[in-house]
Amino acid sequence: MEKKQFKAESKKLLDMMINSIYTHKEIFLRELISNASDAIDKQYYHSLQGQGGLAREEYKIRMDIDKENRILRISDNGCGMSKEELEDNLGTIAKSGSLDFKSENEKKDDVEIIGQFGVGFYSAFMVSDNVTVESRKHGEETAYRWTSTGAEGYSIEECSKESAGTVITLHIKEDTDEENYSEFLEEYKISSIVRKYSDYIRYPIVMDMTSSRLKEGTEDEYEEYTEEKQLNSMVPLWRKNKNEITREEYDSFYSEKFFDWEKPLHIIHSKTEGQVTYDALMYIPAHAPFDYYSKDYVKGLQLYSNGVLIMDKCEDLLPDYFSFVKGLADSADLSLNISREVLQHDYVLKAIAKNLEKKIKAELKKLLNNNREDYEKFFKAFGLQLKYGLYSDYGMHKDVLQDLVMFHSSKENKLVTLEEYVSRMAEGQETIYYACGETADKIDMLPQTEAVKDKGFEILYLTDDVDEFALKMLREYEGKSFTNICNDKLDLDTDEEKEAISKENEEAKDLLDSMKEAIGEGVSAVRFTNSLKNHPVCLTSEGEISLEMEKVFNAMPNDNKVKAQTVLDINVNHPVAARLKEIYANEPEKVEKYAKILYAQARLIGGLTVDNPTELSNLICDLM
Repeated sequence: MEKKQFKAESKKLLDMMINSIYTHKEIFLRELISNASDAIDKQYYHSLQGQGGLAREEYKIRMDIDKENRILRISDNGCGMSKEELEDNLGTIAKSGSLDFKSENEKKDDVEIIGQFGVGFYSAFMVSDNVTVESRKHGEETAYRWTSTGAEGYSIEECSKESAGTVITLHIKEDTDEENYSEFLEEYKISSIVRKYSDYIRYPIVMDMTSSRLKEGTEDEYEEYTEEKQLNSMVPLWRKNKNEITREEYDSFYSEKFFDWEKPLHIIHSKTEGQVTYDALMYIPAHAPFDYYSKDYVKGLQLYSNGVLIMDKCEDLLPDYFSFVKGLADSADLSLNISREVLQHDYVLKAIAKNLEKKIKAELKKLLNNNREDYEKFFKAFGLQLKYGLYSDYGMHKDVLQDLVMFHSSKENKLVTLEEYVSRMAEGQETIYYACGETADKIDMLPQTEAVKDKGFEILYLTDDVDEFALKMLREYEGKSFTNICNDKLDLDTDEEKEAISKENEEAKDLLDSMKEAIGEGVSAVRFTNSLKNHPVCLTSEGEISLEMEKVFNAMPNDNKVKAQTVLDINVNHPVAARLKEIYANEPEKVEKYAKILYAQARLIGGLTVDNPTELSNLICDLM
């Protein structure tokens, strides 16, 4: 037996390998299985070159558990290692035989090598205090045993092994107050780790599993039995051709992987080759998760490299506004860090993310055009997220999202897109009209709504807090600006109507100034208008902050309150206007009371609160 020290010479280095590089201890099994898969890949490649070996279906990776002796074994019938290769690959930390093989055969398409860094093997020491590797190289008669307890070093000696391949034996550590190492001796735990990380290794991973069955000759007596079971499914669904996959298979995969009881609304399955090559399988859910609009929700796609799970939720693959998408991406081109748990942020990852964004947008647009019912169901669940996407980052994503958002239409009485609104605009109409409120029904009752609809214009009803902010960030759509019908910029009058109302306001200037003085800072002006149809009064905003924006800002849990600049508009054609003129001429002292009542009425119509309800009640009682 030869006793040797690691060539990497530093106990500190191996301690770092074991304790710092890997986030989760269960990763060790993924690493050892990946190494076994690489060994089989190498041997299969050699067999294709006429150097002997097994038929592809004969290769497999096997797990064995000995709970009594705290032993876990991982075996493969791959290429095996000679004494020199054991020395090179296991005696030198960060020396990767897989990387060497990959470099030598990088242009070959029939072999996929997972390992690159030569450190994955040492993750076994996270859960094991003694690791033994018995290996026999294909074509050689002598096998060798490599043994180590960690940073102190290792030994190599000859051993007996009937066939080529490698057996790794881990003596699992004793439990501590902080760690339950015994779970790695449980069949269910090993099986679940394999399914999570290595389900798509393309060779069978098998293990003897204990089950129970009705004992023969009895009606209620059960017995345990053991049989070899395959733990992995081997062939990833996303690597199959679309025409080979049924909708039921897609739905079943979605349900099992993403734990959703409802079938997805839409499936996106794509394969991209070229400068960046990857497979992607994504789903548009039919409903939002219970925590979707909370800070606890974590977006991201599962990320695989050659079928091995690298990250359960890679946030970098999805923009926030598409965070509802479930699914995965699989690429062999990724630059992984040394632990294969974290990605290096390089152009490959960015290129995949950009392509996925374009694909998701295109598929959503296709769903909108081809299956309106499903798209509206989707939008009711996730439309708010698209609108936040329009508003965020100063409108940088408007080209992606502007054709996907929808708003309630006064004309259609249903959700419509901006494209649909613009397509049926009246000749000469240069602006898209909208109004804000708690519900479409309440917006429909606004005085301004009746006036705009009477002119024949369609109005978009904005009922979510973010809606108006999103449109202001969008600024325009296909050259058409956006106009809030409750803003003083609304201009629907003819020149004759403008001249007439201007004359009315000039003649009633003293009355209107008196009312403004009575109301105080609540309004910037009081004026007559001829555009309220049958309604007596309303509030119109001036400037960029609308009444609805005031409500949204002031509902936020901070002290930064804002106030919209408002004008009290009084319908010059309503009896209330004539009554005001009469009172001002005969009982001017009562104007203050009428002004305050009309202002409170206008605030209530606009969905705002009344500052002093008691005063309002007393004023009404006095006048009665």
